[in-house]
Amino acid sequence: MRTRLPVRLKLAVVSAALTFAILCLFSVVIGAVAEQRIRSGFDDEIRATAADLQNQIAITPDARGRQRLEEEDQQLLDLSAAGGAVVRILDLRGEVRYPVGAEALGDPGEGLSHFGGLRVATRELVAPALDPDSAFNNIPRPVTQPVAFLQFGKPEGSVERTVNKVRLFLAFGVIGGTLLAFLGGLWVAHRAMRPIAGLTRAAREVAKTRNPDITLPKPQANDEVSDLAHTFEEMLGELSAARAESEAALTRQRAFVADASHELRTPLTSILTNLELLESELRGEPREMAGSALRSSRRMRRLVADLLLLARADSGHRAPQRSLDLSAVVREAAEEAGAMSAGHTVSIDAPDPVAVTGTADDLHRLVANLVENALVHTPAGTPITVSVQAEQDSAVLEVTDRGPGVAENLRARVFERFGRGGGDSAAVPGSGLGLAIVRAVAEAHGGRAELLEAEGGGVRFQVRLPLAGAAAPAPNSSEAPARDLA
Repeated sequence: MRTRLPVRLKLAVVSAALTFAILCLFSVVIGAVAEQRIRSGFDDEIRATAADLQNQIAITPDARGRQRLEEEDQQLLDLSAAGGAVVRILDLRGEVRYPVGAEALGDPGEGLSHFGGLRVATRELVAPALDPDSAFNNIPRPVTQPVAFLQFGKPEGSVERTVNKVRLFLAFGVIGGTLLAFLGGLWVAHRAMRPIAGLTRAAREVAKTRNPDITLPKPQANDEVSDLAHTFEEMLGELSAARAESEAALTRQRAFVADASHELRTPLTSILTNLELLESELRGEPREMAGSALRSSRRMRRLVADLLLLARADSGHRAPQRSLDLSAVVREAAEEAGAMSAGHTVSIDAPDPVAVTGTADDLHRLVANLVENALVHTPAGTPITVSVQAEQDSAVLEVTDRGPGVAENLRARVFERFGRGGGDSAAVPGSGLGLAIVRAVAEAHGGRAELLEAEGGGVRFQVRLPLAGAAAPAPNSSEAPARDLA
């Protein structure tokens, strides 16, 4: 699973990584150049000091013909040895003449060398003499010849400390520059993403409220984010217009269904009355034809009544409600529905009165639809149980059967309008509006209808309604399934 990182953090990390790479390359180059310059300067300083001492020190012979240093030269050498420096005077055989008993700084030789943590420069000390070849010409000619060696050494630790300080300074520069680049990247990304965050909040508000008529934040800069905001605003405007058109169309359709259902009730009642009278007077085949027409008309009246109830529920119209005994309504509706099927046993468990606030006819329809649904979708002989009880602030109505149950792929659609379960839907009687009416009536009374698992198999429909005097829970638009257009 990929880790989710905010865009502003990604931008800051990329900015810091690029800065780190650039500073590392810069530090390596600058460090190498600085280190070479420091070491070269240190070597030049040693050479210059050794050359100065070479020019200032004079070697003179003593009474025995041996080379000796004047007292002023010894003082000069002592002063040059301050600060950890080391000075040696060696004769041509390599023996130390000054200071007496000291150790030589390696073998004498021109140039620079390393010895015991010291950087050593060696110079020849010369003294005046006569050129032996001039005796043949009887013309004496003065010359100089090496008589000793001067060794000047200085500890290399000071150079290493300086080099380490430069490296440390560069390392701190790299770390500090990377941190500043990271913080700067965060700040810039935060300012750049602020309009995006505003648009995100607006989109979440639209998703939460399903209302596209909101005011979007307007970025001040005229850039891509501003283009996105304007495009998003245009899209919401089009969605709002489409929503208004859809709501207007739905309102007209609901009004048409309600008006048509209401207008159809009067002629259907007249047709039913005439067919009932005609059936009672006819005999034989005409009587069977009149009975078939009467049964079809009754189904039509039931369908018209269902459509009228759903249309009123969609429009938010509620019939007058009063306090009533849900147990009595359940017993009456279950007994009427159970009388329609002689092959099922309907058990009613409603011993105690349960007071709710509602419409008796609608609740009667709710119970009858649940019982009829169980009668239709279970084999003959399947026991059906209808129970009512009070739990805390709710009245709980349950209709349970021991039938084959509901297929898993149909469980999410059992409360949809015109939903038909089973393999041969045409063979199942009914209009497919029964459970949709159950849900509509339950929600109109401030409750909810659910399909639950029954112990031992089968189906358990549960309806929860607020008790009389209890506050009805607010409908949750995010949990309520979208109603289909009838």
